[in-house]
Amino acid sequence: MGSLFRSETMCLAQLFLQSGTAYECLSALGEKGLVQFRDLNQNISSFQRKFVGEVKRCEELERILVYLVQEINRADIPLPEGETSPPAPPLKQVLEMQEQLQKLEVELREVTKNKEKLRKNLLELIEYTHMLRVTKTFVKRNVEFEPTYEEFPPLENDSLLDYSCMQRLGAKLGFVSGLIHQGKVEAFEKMLWRVCKGYTIVTYAELDESLEDPETGEVIKWYVFLISFWGEQIGHKVKKICDCYHCHVYPYPHTAEEREEIQEGLNTRIQDLYTVLHKTEDYLRQVLCKAAESVYTRVIQVKKMKAIYHMLNMCSIDVTNKCLIAEVWCPEADLHELRRALEEGSRESGATIPSFMNVIPTKETPPTLIRTNKFTEGFQNIVDAYGVGSYREVNPALFTIITFPFLFAVMFGDFGHGFVMFLFALLLVLNEDHPRLNQSQEIMRMFFNGRYILLLMGLFSVYTGLIYNDCFSKSVNLFGSGWNVSAMFSSSHSPTEHKKMVLWNDSTVRHSRVLQLDPSVPGVFRGPYPLGIDPIWNLATNRLTFLNSFKMKMSVILGIIHMTFGVILGIFNHLHFRKKFNIYLVSIPELLFMLCIFGYLIFMIVYKWLVFSAETSRVAPSILIEFINMFLFPATETNGLYTGQEHVQRVLLAVTALSVPVLFLGKPLFLLWLHNGRSCFGVSRSGYTLVRKDSEEEVSLLGSQDIEEGHNQMEDGCREMTCEEFNFGEILMTQVIHSIEYCLGCISNTASYLRLWALSLAHAQLSDVLWAMLMRVGLRVDTAFGVLLLLPVIALFAVLTIFILLIMEGLSAFLHAIRLHWVEFQNKFYVGAGTKFVPFSFRLLSSKFNTNDSVE
Repeated sequence: MGSLFRSETMCLAQLFLQSGTAYECLSALGEKGLVQFRDLNQNISSFQRKFVGEVKRCEELERILVYLVQEINRADIPLPEGETSPPAPPLKQVLEMQEQLQKLEVELREVTKNKEKLRKNLLELIEYTHMLRVTKTFVKRNVEFEPTYEEFPPLENDSLLDYSCMQRLGAKLGFVSGLIHQGKVEAFEKMLWRVCKGYTIVTYAELDESLEDPETGEVIKWYVFLISFWGEQIGHKVKKICDCYHCHVYPYPHTAEEREEIQEGLNTRIQDLYTVLHKTEDYLRQVLCKAAESVYTRVIQVKKMKAIYHMLNMCSIDVTNKCLIAEVWCPEADLHELRRALEEGSRESGATIPSFMNVIPTKETPPTLIRTNKFTEGFQNIVDAYGVGSYREVNPALFTIITFPFLFAVMFGDFGHGFVMFLFALLLVLNEDHPRLNQSQEIMRMFFNGRYILLLMGLFSVYTGLIYNDCFSKSVNLFGSGWNVSAMFSSSHSPTEHKKMVLWNDSTVRHSRVLQLDPSVPGVFRGPYPLGIDPIWNLATNRLTFLNSFKMKMSVILGIIHMTFGVILGIFNHLHFRKKFNIYLVSIPELLFMLCIFGYLIFMIVYKWLVFSAETSRVAPSILIEFINMFLFPATETNGLYTGQEHVQRVLLAVTALSVPVLFLGKPLFLLWLHNGRSCFGVSRSGYTLVRKDSEEEVSLLGSQDIEEGHNQMEDGCREMTCEEFNFGEILMTQVIHSIEYCLGCISNTASYLRLWALSLAHAQLSDVLWAMLMRVGLRVDTAFGVLLLLPVIALFAVLTIFILLIMEGLSAFLHAIRLHWVEFQNKFYVGAGTKFVPFSFRLLSSKFNTNDSVE
């Protein structure tokens, strides 16, 4: 509890690490995650540090491991993930591990390269086979002739594709055959026609099946083409065009015997390639399976080794070059564990001279460490999103655990909706160790990380739903209504009471559209409902008016209490940092300003609730009018809430008016008096209490006498600080801005808490509209068809309830609750200008394999 109320007490320690034991010592520190290292080599480039070679070696090993993971994933081999994290490898095993990984990479690359070559050759031979099969019907060759020259015969009855006909034309006929992508056929044919000027004959046909591209591995549709041309120049042009369109060109046989011979040779080679390729794949899979057994361990070890050398690069080197000096921030409670970790590292390395540490004094502001568990982590993240707390200031997360889900529930008050949210969060909590939830997608992982926040939000929403008596927009009569309708009938009263009260009779009940219950009639109101709002209000026509008045006043009361509590927490900060003058000159005037105005407003609300009854409610004054008259001082007397109200209000206004100049000028004038009217005095400061370094307030305190503690002694650094400039104008301007912001913020922030009323009203009305549009229609249908219609209506009602009322309305209430904590509550006491303590811990290193074939 104490650790959550304030951050841990930190100290700056200096580690003296022997060169031979530094690696083992940091390995032990990384396993425990105790310290945060400071970079002592900020002026040195990353490429000029001592262990840059070791870091490059680790990066090379990471590259090899990424390649192994890619190949293992490509082979569909499962990657094992161990439950325990292996330790960082000893220095003696690093070279051996590097040699093994490099040897394995070379072997895998050679086998993979040979496999790709075999696969490419196989695909080319398959394409060649299909090309021969399709082009067999393109050209008919009966006899093979050598070209001779003779007169041109008549061409009326001869085909241009007849080889004997072409021979008689005296031309040197050539063929180019191959495969082309389906989408390039039309452009390819046009290019041939334009370039070759019609001296080519193109014949093509689509393959029945899709083939894999040997170059890209993509399965696409192909067209087989056969180009007939005559002339060597045209042939060169045709081949260049084929290269331009990335055609797969294969030799075309001139005779049927040559075609059969090529076909037989292709079949034999394809069978051989299949055999060799299968054996290569089996061998490659064996190698990858063996590598997959140890890849998880190797990945973790390399990451840890790289992290160790990265931390060693932050250390400075002793002049003797035999010792490394590191400065670390460490919680004072963990100093014993730090010494033990150094002893373990020295013992593992076998060094004769152990490494040791010293605590050194410093005036620098330490980082902020707040220890959390799986329950408090989500609430601490909400606070840290606003700003990491300054060192040792009050942590709002402790109170946010209760106030955040409560304010959310005030805006989300519905028993049914809250119970559904509670069940969903409870399901996540009970299955929090399930591995699929930890590795789920981003949205689901966000719900999982905030499971305890959802659990409390749902639980508090059940409570406020009972207070509002809302369950899916309907009231629940658990204890019986406190209102008695029969007491309003005239038959139950004496004739004397008939003259004093407006009662009902048979005619009134039959002809009146609206009947009014009068609580002043004896027996009508028998007492308040035991828990929450009476269910009879769900039937009243003025239900919305009553609930608006109740929720609006409740929002104002909760908001003022919340803000006042924030101002009170600021007093704890001033006490801790030993600035008691802030209590008298800042906190107390702020409390007086808040309570004399808005605290008095709460008093009037509660007083009117307690004093005025149903009989005297008609003469009760309006709180709003009375509150306005408090500032306007009306000339005519009004009927107040109590006797002497005017005098009390004038006293409160006088106190408020006096607190404003104190708030504006008290602190600056006090600091000026300390700076000018006193000699140097020592401010009693133990540890690290500087929240803002080099502020004007600290300068004045360090240059004046400690009146708060009554000390007359001088501190060591006091004389050094007195020579610094003290800027009264800057202090005055800062305090004036803060005071104006606070005074105006009290008004605007109080109005801001009315969002509790507005969101609650919106949620209730949306729930009521959804019920009226769906469930009421489904329940009013005739019984013959009602059962069939009710099932889809219930399903649609459930879907809309989840997506609109639970998710959308829940997100809206969640964001408004965050705003109320960040702006209205935390700005009263929380600076949030600290730096987060980030320990050197191996637990922060991710070891998951992501879907991009790399290691996170």
